[in-house]
Amino acid sequence: MSELKKNAKIGIVGSGLIGRSWSMLFASVGYQVVLYDILPEQVQGALKATEKELSDLEKKGLLRGKLNAAQQFSCISGTNDIKELAKGAIFIQECIPENLDWKKDLFKKLDNVVESTTILSSSTSTFLPSLFTANLKHKHNTVVSHPVNPPYYVPLVEIVPAPWTNPEVVKKTRAIMDEIGQKPVTLSREIEGFALNRIQYAILNETWRLVEAGILNVKDIDSVMSDGLGMRYAFLGPLETAHLNAEGMANYFERYSKTIHAVSETMGPTPKMEGPMAEEISNQLNDMVPLDKLVERRTYRDNCLTHLSILKSKLNNN
Repeated sequence: MSELKKNAKIGIVGSGLIGRSWSMLFASVGYQVVLYDILPEQVQGALKATEKELSDLEKKGLLRGKLNAAQQFSCISGTNDIKELAKGAIFIQECIPENLDWKKDLFKKLDNVVESTTILSSSTSTFLPSLFTANLKHKHNTVVSHPVNPPYYVPLVEIVPAPWTNPEVVKKTRAIMDEIGQKPVTLSREIEGFALNRIQYAILNETWRLVEAGILNVKDIDSVMSDGLGMRYAFLGPLETAHLNAEGMANYFERYSKTIHAVSETMGPTPKMEGPMAEEISNQLNDMVPLDKLVERRTYRDNCLTHLSILKSKLNNN
């Protein structure tokens, strides 16, 4: 299987969960991955955790790619030298915490050591790319590739250009995401929240309002999604779902547009999500999933997402 390995180098900045997930995704198709973090012990700890996770996935029959776990892990190395990270890399994915000053500082450092053709990509879910790339020499090579947590199990990636991003960088980034088995969507321009979080926040805002008004409790609100809308949306998006719920979308608008508008007008102001109601919602969630059970519940989530991904693949390939 060694012929499946590539010579091309991918750099990953940040050795936490997101960075390790990106490392595994790129290694799954044979890219030579270099994982960077500031301290050697952080890098070594991340490599050890990655090796174990790849082995566990293989034992469960859930490993992505055609290389086995040992072959994939052999594609991943680590460094705490940013010049070594950047040397020869075709693509660098930043995965550091969501702190704007830290991102500005990191991208400035990368800007000083990368080659002229290296794509500099950020995993940010919070910041517009223009906020931390404006003053870079290589700003035309910058882009956001926002994954959904956990990236190994949820394939969506939002590709978001800065105003000055070269269109070819966007195309190359999308091609790379396709190659590693992710599902990229390309925004035409940067916008606060990108797409996924704008939709997610709209859902969270209305769930807050329904709990605050005493219409439903937290458990039942989550059931509306996990046992209702979520089961549809795992396979079809909201627009195609509506298209199928009538005789096409034009007919759907004819039937339901006035109702949708009338109900939407009752939804109320955007909540700040603080104060006594925030405490009440948090308490209900702690009763559902105590804090000492979060790791166990995340494992359940990841297992469900993996099997859902396998099911979708089987159904879509039939």
